[in-house]
Amino acid sequence: MILIEIVELGRTQHPLTPEQGRALAASKIVSAAPSALDPGLWDITANGKVGVARVADLELWITPKLPIDRLLFLVGYVADPKGWQDETVNLDARDGLIPAIAQALWRQTERAIRQGLLQGYKTIEETSYVMRGRLREADQLRRHHGRVIPMELRHDDFTVDIPENQILLAALTRILTVARIDPDSRRRIGRLRARLADVTSLVRGSQLPTWQPSRLNQRYVPALRLAELVWRATSPEHTPGSIAATGFLFDLPKIFEDFVTVAVSERLHAAHGGLARPQFPCHLDDARAVTMYPDLVWMTDNRPAAVLDAKYKQEKPSGYPNADLYQLLAYCTTLGLRRGHLVYAKGNADATTHVVAGADVKIVCHALDLKLPPADLLDQVNQLTDAIAS
Repeated sequence: MILIEIVELGRTQHPLTPEQGRALAASKIVSAAPSALDPGLWDITANGKVGVARVADLELWITPKLPIDRLLFLVGYVADPKGWQDETVNLDARDGLIPAIAQALWRQTERAIRQGLLQGYKTIEETSYVMRGRLREADQLRRHHGRVIPMELRHDDFTVDIPENQILLAALTRILTVARIDPDSRRRIGRLRARLADVTSLVRGSQLPTWQPSRLNQRYVPALRLAELVWRATSPEHTPGSIAATGFLFDLPKIFEDFVTVAVSERLHAAHGGLARPQFPCHLDDARAVTMYPDLVWMTDNRPAAVLDAKYKQEKPSGYPNADLYQLLAYCTTLGLRRGHLVYAKGNADATTHVVAGADVKIVCHALDLKLPPADLLDQVNQLTDAIAS
């Protein structure tokens, strides 16, 4: 196994065979291309994902620039709208991202099932010699041709084998397949899996069952959100194409976008009222043929009052180095707003203001310092939100 280590959004060169290089490029986890100057070397560029993945006989480690506890704080906002403001100080993140996520998962799961496993009703269809529930008459006639027994029955069971517990078990099982899980986490996850022994295990490649937050499963919600993240991060389907890539990968741009959207929405509701609409659908043209989805639109009196887009770093596609500004200008024009807001991660873009020539529109670029302690980062988000609302 060949080890390749790279920093988030960084670059490196590594000797690879043409087959290995093509496999890495096809995985889309990083960008890979043959070096123009050094035959046999490949230029490898990270694109925002962090974690570990295996592609063919290559093991790829992408290290986040953020301290692990800060990254977990952002992940907490993705997993739970209120974040994990009390969790970051309790997690031993010295060993890196993978052990820290494992710790977070078993902690949240332990907290969820501390009062016992959640139970619910599940509809079961079975063939039985004992009458229970309702007879499925059509199946009885088709399968048994008039015989009385066995019977085709349908009944409801009050059981722990419900979607919420299946999701927790699936994530706990999946995280154990990732390299470098610390021994303590493995023991605790093993005990949690034993408590979920009566729950159906999901086979690899299957989809997670659906669930809806409710009063009954409220104590499970943070653990379920994190479990879904772990499942997606460890799913081989996270990369397109025919190259099988396994491992654990977080998409930092998506995590940052979700953090900004959730944190700003909470502040807007609490301090300024109105309605925050994430992924707000609007149309660029009168024919409504081109649909756009700003990350967040703040509505007051049923009208757009502000628009925000979150970008972990500046997008600079070839030939369009200011694509973010063009995109936000389109949002402002369509929504009839004189000001739009771009929120970047500090270090990946600068805070500045652009006054659009020939249009009464300002585009304000903000930069959040993700390396700040959680309380200070949220203060920065509050200041940003108050500026947006004003």
